[in-house]
Amino acid sequence: MDPVEALEHVRQSCLSHEGAYEKTSHGSPCFFVEKGRQFAAFVDNHHGDGRLALWLRAAPGVQEALIEEDAEAYFRPPYVGPSGWVGVRLDRGLAWETVAALVEEAHALGCPGRR
Repeated sequence: MDPVEALEHVRQSCLSHEGAYEKTSHGSPCFFVEKGRQFAAFVDNHHGDGRLALWLRAAPGVQEALIEEDAEAYFRPPYVGPSGWVGVRLDRGLAWETVAALVEEAHALGCPGRR
């Protein structure tokens, strides 16, 4: 998948949620909600890892379950992975509906008190 096209899909999905906004952080397009809580980061070949991916905030246990289910599509991202975030490969043919559902959950987790 083309990175520009992938970013447009990600942007549309992330910004469709209440209070979401985009800001560049550490050189990548990232998505935040109230009080600056990040819920997603778009990464393209982060430090030469060869991945076109989205890093998403995830509930406890979700990261492990997704990686166990499909290690080609999901991974433990650097830096935020130890906190439970999940990496979603955008170059592995996942349906955009699946990605959008994960974005929705990540957004909800970024909005404490709204769940």
